[in-house]
Amino acid sequence: MYGVFLFYFLFFNLIFILKLNMKNFITDFMDKWANRIMFFLVIIIFLKTCSTNNKIQKTNEELTKKINKIDSIVINTATKTDVKIEGLKSEKRMIQSTDRKILDVNRQAEIDKEIQNLEK
Repeated sequence: MYGVFLFYFLFFNLIFILKLNMKNFITDFMDKWANRIMFFLVIIIFLKTCSTNNKIQKTNEELTKKINKIDSIVINTATKTDVKIEGLKSEKRMIQSTDRKILDVNRQAEIDKEIQNLEK
């Protein structure tokens, strides 16, 4: 009976002593290493925010490139219409210069109608 009591007494005293030592260990560790750990954490956070800004800039550059590409497609579409009009005008000039009569008069009228439709 005394052996069990002695065992529990020593066991709980040992746990109490370990808790005190653990508290002392934690406070000693924080006193020695806290500044160093905080410094490295601040550096890591700073570098992480820098990479975030770079990602935002890259995304903005990609967006600008895509907008420019879309704008060039729209400009090219307008240019294709202009090219078609100029092609019809040159065809009309070619017909007039070859002095062909009946079939070419009908084609010249068609060309004028197409040019008017495209210019609208």
